Amino acid sequence: MAHEDIICILKKLIASDQLPHLLLYGPPGTGKTSTIVAMAKAMYGDTKYKSMVLELNASDERGIDVVRNQIKEFAGTRQLFSKGTKLIILDECDAMTNDAQFALRRIIEKYTKNARFCLICNYVSKVIPALQSRCTRFRFAPLAKHQIKDRLDEVAAAEKVPMTAGGAEAILDLADGDMRRVMNLLQATSMAYTTVDEGNVYLTSGSPLPADIEEIASVLMNEPMKKAFDVIREKCVSHGYALADVMTCLVEILLQLGLPNQVLGFVLDGLSEVEHNLAFGADDTLQTAALVGVFVKGRAMMTPA
Repeated sequence: MAHEDIICILKKLIASDQLPHLLLYGPPGTGKTSTIVAMAKAMYGDTKYKSMVLELNASDERGIDVVRNQIKEFAGTRQLFSKGTKLIILDECDAMTNDAQFALRRIIEKYTKNARFCLICNYVSKVIPALQSRCTRFRFAPLAKHQIKDRLDEVAAAEKVPMTAGGAEAILDLADGDMRRVMNLLQATSMAYTTVDEGNVYLTSGSPLPADIEEIASVLMNEPMKKAFDVIREKCVSHGYALADVMTCLVEILLQLGLPNQVLGFVLDGLSEVEHNLAFGADDTLQTAALVGVFVKGRAMMTPA
């Protein structure tokens, strides 16, 4: 569901005074917390916001004591001169312990008459089914480039940051739909360099430059094992690239090469094994050799016997 659809539905629920318990989930930086905070301010206004809304970050306060004491006390008390239901916002609720989530389940039922709960998380699978079933779920998908571009240009103009078209496109590519990362990349690049262009954005983020990835892909597909290994090691050492980031970029190129399904499946399976080994602390040099070996064997599969 697009963000415009979610916002439209929430506005209708507020206007009809039929707001249910909510569960907002999706990747970071997609506007989940901003949406519910803006909705709460529209419901209560600035004057009543503090007395009618309780905001908790569950990654800091996620134990059962917080649920039993702080949340229960807020949900159970009525404001003397304020009408309407209270709103309890639990950010990062997927970090709550199972005991706290089970305790919260009963509180949601008990205080439905005078309180509404909004649970926000990145991974809905970490929220127990009993809580999910008590909430209306909305998934916030990663933001599309056209949704981010206008805001990026607006902020760059307001802050008088010199930004080229290539720099803006690089930020959008690296952010992968995360608005928070867009702003962080813009700020970091503008502080490190006088101009926000493509090269400076990639250098600031530490992500491999597209030209380097194309060169690595070329040697992997065409050169002997020793030369391919030397090129990748030189790029990673001299530019400070992480091998895992290099492989992530390689996958995007692989999917566009039109390789036979059997070869593509073999190479992707090999890359996943290398990434798994890196995640568990394997040596980068050995895994670089393993990466090259995967491509050498993949090329052999395409050579007629």
